[in-house]
Amino acid sequence: MKKLIAITTMACAVLACSVFAGEYPDISVSELEEAMAKKEVIILDVNGSSSYAKGHIPGAIDFRGNKANIAELLGDDKDKLVVAYCGGPSCSAYKAGASAAEKAGFANIKHLSIGISGWLQAGKPTEKASPQS
Repeated sequence: MKKLIAITTMACAVLACSVFAGEYPDISVSELEEAMAKKEVIILDVNGSSSYAKGHIPGAIDFRGNKANIAELLGDDKDKLVVAYCGGPSCSAYKAGASAAEKAGFANIKHLSIGISGWLQAGKPTEKASPQS
């Protein structure tokens, strides 16, 4: 009976891990701003290059325009915070950027769930840039 309970517990733990794999904790605007001020964050804009060109969070990397060399752009400091965002709360495109960071060896990955729309609604500044080719 004890073996059955141990096996069941282990199976549940493995199942729970796979259910929650790929989910990333949220970060607030104020937490992101604090990390930005300390230069302790890499920000991934996953909205697409044309949206990125129109306006993105200052310092963000255009994920879509740099997908092929994203591991290089993320750098070697695998302990650094990586924040991925897309359009807003109902957008799940951020997962591509977060997943790429995880695949590159980063573990401290968060999601700005309010996205660029929430960032703008909070009155925060954006940068404009030419789309990457």
